Amino acid sequence: MEAAAIHDDSTTLLADVTFQTVSIPTVDISLYGLSLEEAAFFKAQTGIDNDEDLKRHILEVQAKAYKIAPYPCIHGFVFLRLNISSHPVYEHILKLGRERPDAVLLDLGCCFGVDARKAAADGFPAKNIIASDIINEFLELSHELFRTTPTSYPGCLLPGDVFDPEFLSIAAPPKDVSPAPAIDLSSLKSLNPLHGRISAINATRLFHLFTEEKQVHLAKALAGLLSAQPGSVVCGYQVGTLEKGMVTANISGSEHQLFAHSLKTWTSLWDGEVFEKGSVKVETELKEVAIREVQLLMMGWSVVRL
Repeated sequence: MEAAAIHDDSTTLLADVTFQTVSIPTVDISLYGLSLEEAAFFKAQTGIDNDEDLKRHILEVQAKAYKIAPYPCIHGFVFLRLNISSHPVYEHILKLGRERPDAVLLDLGCCFGVDARKAAADGFPAKNIIASDIINEFLELSHELFRTTPTSYPGCLLPGDVFDPEFLSIAAPPKDVSPAPAIDLSSLKSLNPLHGRISAINATRLFHLFTEEKQVHLAKALAGLLSAQPGSVVCGYQVGTLEKGMVTANISGSEHQLFAHSLKTWTSLWDGEVFEKGSVKVETELKEVAIREVQLLMMGWSVVRL
């Protein structure tokens, strides 16, 4: 997730996406809701068993986050969704965590790192999970949301800008399939020491925040992080379209435009431009989803090294 810039009462810039609104929407607690799976997860993680107490706790964290950056995903409680566990490659990611020595999972653009916490709860070693976002305050609020401390939760919370080469530079996809030596994630100041070392990358609702050119840049940067060992995977979920180009949507009175790929162009980007053609398996799927009565095409995808 990238930082927001508020230019006036009608325009908010989130990464490269401009949101046009009459005014910044106020918090609407009627939008709050948890599925049975989400409720069970947050109760187990926070130790708060009562539904109303849990709601009160989450609303307190949401209010703080919304003051920091009035993102639509904060306003609409999208940050509570368990995205990674609904992905078709999720069980494969967990298997990497169990069976590959020192496998590392990166949850990029993570907001509060809910997917990272979910993977840890389901068995991926927390000490080998990195949750990264450009807004450090969101990472600090992760501890408040989950009622943890840096001492009690061993996962790495790493703030940084993925387009800053000091944090993440582009490196050629590695070809050496031999296991990399373990690295102490707690000492990380950037992602650059992890080139060729990461087994799984979750980039949910991230790419569609950027221009076409920046999406290519980010894809190449992530490819350089991914281990060359067969089965290493990048996955995500984002706005898609039948033909690549600009997409306009109006959600909760906020109109925004963003660049979206089609299944064909997203596949050809990864298999042939980012990676050598034939060296990865790309799977994509478009689904029509309703976001507060607005129909959008969302693309689920994965890129697995062969």
